[in-house]
Amino acid sequence: MATSSRALGYLESRKNLTGSALGLVGLALTFTGLAGAYWPFVIAGLYGAGALIAPPERPAAPDFPDPASRLDELRADFAKLHDYLGEVELPPAASGRLTELDALLAALLEPGWVADALATDPEAVYSLSRTIRQDIPESVDTYTRTRWWTRLTPGTEPPERHLERQLGVLFTEADTIAAALREAESRRQQTHTRYLEDRQRNS
Repeated sequence: MATSSRALGYLESRKNLTGSALGLVGLALTFTGLAGAYWPFVIAGLYGAGALIAPPERPAAPDFPDPASRLDELRADFAKLHDYLGEVELPPAASGRLTELDALLAALLEPGWVADALATDPEAVYSLSRTIRQDIPESVDTYTRTRWWTRLTPGTEPPERHLERQLGVLFTEADTIAAALREAESRRQQTHTRYLEDRQRNS
């Protein structure tokens, strides 16, 4: 099967097609009498020359997912996270932290120019993906389980303090991403200003 596939692939290759085209030229020369008694060598030589000068085969580039489609998947997971958090009872302070983080994540994932800029930064997309798919669910779930044990062993450190600290760290990470996007737009604006001023001076 592999041998027949390679043979079929060569028949369809540029080398064979180019060589065959020049071979037909040699055949035409034979019929007109220009090739003389050496016509087999003329045809074979033209075929070989065509096979040599044909451009090499170029394998197709891999078709990776579009960055925008990755954000669509992340938005769907963000909606699932919302459904999960809606079933969890959190203390007021942690709930306030989570609300701030939720608003920032929603703004970054909002379809539009911000999300378009975000999609060009794979590290930022990965960081948000980790926050939504791993960090927030793990923080909330760990709080829920630890709170149950705390009720059995009073006097230990309240688990909500750890939850508040964790959500604070996650907010800082997301805010850093937003600041980087904002800085990129600011540099873009400054570059355009310099371009316009240079154009005016050179006109």
